[in-house]
This record gives sequence, C-alpha cells and structure tokens, in this order.
Amino acid sequence: MKEILPMIQIVVGILLSVCVLLQAKGTGLGRSMGPTSYHQRRGVEILLFRATIALAVVFVVFSIIGQFLP
Repeated sequence: MKEILPMIQIVVGILLSVCVLLQAKGTGLGRSMGPTSYHQRRGVEILLFRATIALAVVFVVFSIIGQFLP
C-alpha cells in the first residue's frame, strides 16, 4: 500500500487540477464585487463543482493516511 499511495495521490492531484481549471472563469471574487444577478450552478457546472470538492477531500484523506502508514 505504501508504494501505491503516491501514485494514487498523483492521479487524484492531476484530476483535481483539471477540475479547478475547467470551472467557468469570472465566477470568483471579481464577480461578487460587480453588479451581477444571482448565479445558480446547473448541469455540468454543478457536477464539476461537486467533483472538485470530492477530489479535494479524497486527496486530503490519502495524504493523512500516508502519514500514518509504517
């Protein structure tokens, strides 16, 4: 398990980076400062948002597990 864990972390890290980069531009802090209406995520956007959160949690869990393996 100790040998496979770094490979899993690399794959999850790459997938997490891709999810973050695929999210729509202009939905961050800059959008909240300007005069815009409420934006609700739908369809693929909500799926990508949830996948980003799930991958981040998986990455953190694997990182914590890696610290406790002998």
